[in-house]
Amino acid sequence: MKEMLVQLGKRAKDAEAALRTISTDKKNQVLAAVADHLVKNSEALLKANEEDVKNGKANHMPEGLVDRLLLTRERIEGMADGLRQLVDLEDPVGEVTGMKKRPNGLLIGQKRVPLGVIGIIYEARPNVTADAFGLCFKTGNVVILKGGSDAIHSNQAIVKCIRETLKAQGITEDAIQLIEDTSRETAGEFMKMNEYVDVLIPRGGKGLIKAVVNQSTIPVIETGTGNCHIYVDETADPEMAADIIMNAKTQRVGVCNACESLLVHDSMKEVLLPVLAERLREKHVEMRADQEALSLMPGAVPASQEDWGTEYLDYILSIKTVYSVEEAIAHINRYNTGHSEAIITNNYMHAQKFLDEVDAAAVYVNASTRFTDGCEFGYGAEIGISTQKLHARGPMGLLALTTTKYIIYGNGQIRP
Repeated sequence: MKEMLVQLGKRAKDAEAALRTISTDKKNQVLAAVADHLVKNSEALLKANEEDVKNGKANHMPEGLVDRLLLTRERIEGMADGLRQLVDLEDPVGEVTGMKKRPNGLLIGQKRVPLGVIGIIYEARPNVTADAFGLCFKTGNVVILKGGSDAIHSNQAIVKCIRETLKAQGITEDAIQLIEDTSRETAGEFMKMNEYVDVLIPRGGKGLIKAVVNQSTIPVIETGTGNCHIYVDETADPEMAADIIMNAKTQRVGVCNACESLLVHDSMKEVLLPVLAERLREKHVEMRADQEALSLMPGAVPASQEDWGTEYLDYILSIKTVYSVEEAIAHINRYNTGHSEAIITNNYMHAQKFLDEVDAAAVYVNASTRFTDGCEFGYGAEIGISTQKLHARGPMGLLALTTTKYIIYGNGQIRP
């Protein structure tokens, strides 16, 4: 196992050197070709994914996670469109910034360069396979993927398409590699390949991310879980609030930017909660409410203290009554995971206070948390949504997959 990973790492380093010489035009040509090849091979991708979904259901995978695993023709086209959008985006590699002349005549600036070899450990999300390749390739990075067993057939089929296209385009196939051994032991070994891998990015549940952060000897960019809140302020438009809550909770429940917890100002509970409860019941959402909200939401069950800090990734929503924007902010900052938070309000001062004081990667006023996404932010795709504060925060597009090096021009200077 270790020898297999070492050989994979060596091939990645060789590929890294080769990618440094590829022009932006060639990168774009390859990305467009990969997009076309994925769509052309939709039948093969769907057949592979069908086996994964079948196994997932047999293993009693939650409905929300099955939905995240599922590929459809529309989702394959969506993966391809993400790659095509990357073609239209500016290549950050090679950009020179901040060139300044020192008193001794030296010109010192910074040049944007790839990170190198990027490792990604992720769970049952086949779209990550294509997104990760596209973003890494556009920025001149090699990517090594370690997907979970739940999506292994889908990942193999997608990587096969990508490597076929790379070969046809005269590019090293090792620009993308998939670790097909899905065991935890192999994952543990992979996390210690700092000799070959420059950055490790985990995408998945709390357990996976914690394991990577705690065990990795490779620098990690943490893409956190999403215990996302919506706070309905006392001046909110009830109809707007209900629409936003329904979208954030039910449009896709198994994603990290879905709303998991609702806070409602006491003065809004009677006008909003009964109507909202009816709409949530239509979508079969289990409502876990505090005592103040419980009597206003037929079918709701009492919430426990544990509910305030839970990312469900399912048709479950916790509901709590608060008495001020200050209380809402304090609750959110105690229980959130630093992902995406929203306020529904017509009070400008409350909106600004919420934006200033809520500690999260993305903070919204009068909009659904579901927009925290690379495509929605104009990045074409995303490598993940970083909830840490160093290097990158929020949806990570092309720029987040680069670093800088200093470049210095002289004309014979020596240090006295």
